[in-house]
Parts: sequence; C-alpha cells; structure tokens
Amino acid sequence: MLTMKRSALVMGLVMLLAFYGCSKDTTVYLSTEQEVTEPVSFSKQMVPIFTASCSISGCHSKGGLKPDLSAENAYISLTVGNYYNVSDPANSVIYLWLTGKKTPAMPLGAANNPSNINGLTLAWIKQGAKNN
Repeated sequence: MLTMKRSALVMGLVMLLAFYGCSKDTTVYLSTEQEVTEPVSFSKQMVPIFTASCSISGCHSKGGLKPDLSAENAYISLTVGNYYNVSDPANSVIYLWLTGKKTPAMPLGAANNPSNINGLTLAWIKQGAKNN
C-alpha cells in the first residue's frame, strides 16, 4: 500500500515538473521565401498591395488605423511613423507585423503573405525605402 502511494506521489511530481519545465518563451520564425533581388517600386508594387490588402474600410485607410496606407498617404505615413528602418530592415515594424513576429499579424484575415508582400517589403526597405 505504501509503495502504491509512493509511486503515485512520484508520478505526480514527475508530471508537475514536466508541466512546469516544458514552457515556451521564444518562437523562432524560419523564412521560406526566396529573397527578392530585383528593384522594388513603391508606387507600382507596394501601393497596389497596400490598397488591396491593407487600405480597406476600417483598417489602414484615411481616418482609420495608423499607418494610413492609402495610395496618396502610404509613403509619408510609413516614413513619419518610423515603420521601417533601412539600417536594420528585418526589424522594421512593418516587416515584423507582416511576418507575424509582432502581433497582430498583418494583413488581418487575409491569406498568408498575399502577393509576396513580406519579401517585397523587406527588399524595398533593404533598397533604401525609396518613394519611387
């Protein structure tokens, strides 16, 4: 009888240690995208994606959530709001949101990585985040 109680106690302690010892405090994101190496045009490539995926009613449109990603305000909003960092592109706020490394992951409710927005955004920032 004492052996069964001791076994149950030991099993309980093992389970308790396993429960508390198996916690996750870091998530590692691996990129499965191919790097975009051709020049990225903000007006011809980025703005159409922002218009279709971000600057929709109730989201990042005029009078909506910041940054305003409407065609006429996207560049200035991203610049003034410090949403990109040409010195450290992979840690730019906009890129972190798009990749899900910063929550909430963007675009909300959309297919993961529409139009290669992650790769294009990173390439655009790496290329100097030009208003071209």
